[in-house]
This record gives sequence, structure tokens and C-alpha cells, in this order.
Amino acid sequence: MTAKRIFVAGHHGMVGSAIIRQLEQDSNNEIITATRSELDLTNQKAVSDFFATQNIDQVYLAAAKVGGIHANNEYPAEFIYENLMIEANIIHAAHQNNVQQLLFLGSSCIYPKLAPQPMREDALLTGELECTNEPYAIAKIAGIKLCESYNRQYGRDYRSVMPTNLYGENDNFHPENSHVIPALLRRFHEAKLNNDPVVHAWGTGKPMREFLYVDEMAEASIFVMNLDSTTYQQQTQDMLSHINVGTGVDCTIKELTETVAKVVGYQGQIEWDSSKPDGTPRKLMDVSRLERLGWKAQTSLEEGLKKTYAWFLENQNNFRR
Repeated sequence: MTAKRIFVAGHHGMVGSAIIRQLEQDSNNEIITATRSELDLTNQKAVSDFFATQNIDQVYLAAAKVGGIHANNEYPAEFIYENLMIEANIIHAAHQNNVQQLLFLGSSCIYPKLAPQPMREDALLTGELECTNEPYAIAKIAGIKLCESYNRQYGRDYRSVMPTNLYGENDNFHPENSHVIPALLRRFHEAKLNNDPVVHAWGTGKPMREFLYVDEMAEASIFVMNLDSTTYQQQTQDMLSHINVGTGVDCTIKELTETVAKVVGYQGQIEWDSSKPDGTPRKLMDVSRLERLGWKAQTSLEEGLKKTYAWFLENQNNFRR
């Protein structure tokens, strides 16, 4: 059997590295990667030249400029420019070099801030975006529309997956710039080491959030990429190229925090500072479309947290800061 040449853009990131771990399990996959120093994805000519020489069969577009609320607020120009350039260059180069299959990885922030819960794929462009990450969200929406447009005009098979909140191996555990799960894991770990009697948490703990272990995101991405095109088109039912990926189950931030403390083994008290903001009351993905296609998440939150904490302990001296 001829090897399938697969380009994973963003292979050093949490999702890209998880996709590679999954792809490496099949010996018929020949994985192509390029570091930032080897290939500037914001440079159109560099990307075009790269595709022209690689004879690529499939593309996983997991490369993106990402960050938390602070980074999105401070650097909106970089967030919209770099993400637009990356996705436009890769999708167009894939088309120019007759790559028929591409999977674009988006974000749940594409949906309106007041979208009905759980959020369905057809909620896209039905209301205002959350202002703190609007430039990033608009770039991700543009990526979806690029895929849809190349499908419609050129008959390509470019698909998009919209993940819920992800966590796991290769996450960012920076004490200030990380997302909620790696931040909590590190905070409780350090509190345990320091024998701190109390850990303070922001807000009331009442908001609800959904979390997906990153290896399952990778599994779902490969599943969607390799679906028979007829099956895929029948289930998507329209020109929408994007599919939500999540567990379909959420929990309160209080429940999450208590579960992290349990996994880490922290024995102290958790005190909530209700003077701090809670944020959006709920963000849950409607994953019925993906389940109809035949994939459903299997990893429980506690199981995923245990795996993530084990990885953190093994790599705490060299994780990204």
C-alpha cells in the first residue's frame, strides 16, 4: 500500500502533537512537518513553494496564534493578521497543488456570546461575538468560510472541526497565561508542595464549562478527516463545513476545581472570591452531528485530568513557560 503523505501544520502545539501521536499508530502514514524556522506559515510564497515540493495527500491545519483573554486584548492585530495569513496561505496552497483533503481546526469562540445552549453549528453568524476575542474568532470564521468556498467553487473536500475547551499533554502551564485546567493543576500542585492551608478561586464557581481531553480531539479529527464523503455530506445536510467536537457534558467550575484538587492530592480548603467576575454562565457544544456520524468522547474528566497531571509531573522542568 502506498504511504499517505500527511502534513500537520502546528505539530508542536497541543492539538497538532496529539494528532501526530495518533497518526503514527498507522505505518501507512508518512507524516510531514516543518518548524517555524523552516517554514513561515504567514509567508505566502514560502508556503506555496513548500506545497509544490512535498506531494501532500492530506493536511491537518492545527497551526494558529493562540492565547488567553489578556493576550487577545493586548495583541488583537497579531491575532487576526497571523491567523488569517496562516489559514489563507495553507488552504490556497493546498488547492493549487491539488490536495483534495484538508481539515481546519477552529474554536468554539466562533459562536455568538449569547448563542442558545448547547451551541449548534448553525448558530454561526447569528449574533455578536464575545468582544475580548473577536479578532481571533473572526479569523477562525474566515477559515471555515475559506473551506466552504473552495468546496463550493472547486469541488474540494475541506472540512472544519470546532473543539470545545481542550486540555492534556503539551498544554501551556504558564502561571499567568494558561487556561483554566493547566492553571488549576499547577496552582494545586504548588499549594500541596507548600502545605498551603487555603487555595483561593475566582468567582462563585457556578459557571458551567465543557472540557475535552486532547487525545480525543485528535481521534475525532482523524475520524472526521477520513469519513466517507457521501456519509459526511448526508449527515452535514448543507454547505456547513464545520462540525462541533466535544463531550456534550459540562460541569460547574466548582466541580472542576474540586476534581483537580482531588487528582493532585491537595488536602486544604478552597475559598471562593465572589467579588471576582464569573464570565459567561454556560458554554456547551451540541455534538449530536458528530455522534450521528459515529464518534463519541469516552474519556471522563477525572480520567483525563489524571493523565494530564501525570504528564505535568514528568515534564514540569521543561514545559513551556
